[in-house]
Amino acid sequence: MGKDVIIACDFSSKDEVIDFLGKFKNEKLFLKIGMELFYAEGPEIVRDIKRMGHKIFLDLKLHDIPNTVKKAMAVLSNLDVDMCNVHAAGAGGMMQAALEGLTRPDGTRPLLIAVTQLTSTSEEVMRQELWIDKPIDETVMHYAKNARNAGLDGVVCSPLEAGKVHEVCGEKFLTITPGVRFADGDVGDQKRVTTPEKAKELGSDYIVVGRPITQAEDPVAAYRRCVEEFVE
Repeated sequence: MGKDVIIACDFSSKDEVIDFLGKFKNEKLFLKIGMELFYAEGPEIVRDIKRMGHKIFLDLKLHDIPNTVKKAMAVLSNLDVDMCNVHAAGAGGMMQAALEGLTRPDGTRPLLIAVTQLTSTSEEVMRQELWIDKPIDETVMHYAKNARNAGLDGVVCSPLEAGKVHEVCGEKFLTITPGVRFADGDVGDQKRVTTPEKAKELGSDYIVVGRPITQAEDPVAAYRRCVEEFVE
């Protein structure tokens, strides 16, 4: 599976998304739809964007008891998304239930990945607030192995952890990495960040890029810069 740039569509309304997508005349994009947009517009926004020919990573980070997640994933699978996710902290039984719910009667399903630790989480926060005393890199690898053992396709992790995840879980186990900024850009509220070029070097399979593209003066040029640095 080739590398790809996923644009985080962190907008609050359908109008904003359609306006943004209207800037792209020739590209078919891979778009991340998160909680804000999905909760504002509902499932129809997914259907609308799929009709336009774009791929969708539905980023809702499900985390609940296994039966609830299984039923929710069955609903999301019918939306024909290309990728969706759960929190690895929900543990193996929940992740296996998510896979079961996501798999359609004909055996097909979207990619399913797990969130290990949010890129806004620091080791200090893990120790002081979450009471996780293990180093953050060890925790991420442990969660990644749990996700692989549950049958998932990959994990969301920092680009700085992508190479190690491949070492621990195999080259085919996907790494989807937010926390990517241009070298001359603002890191915002994310703690563990790197550039598209560096993410490629570190072994990321997909990079998720939001504000550096969506808030750029020329979003199309910013997107193409990402593709040039990461894919080509």
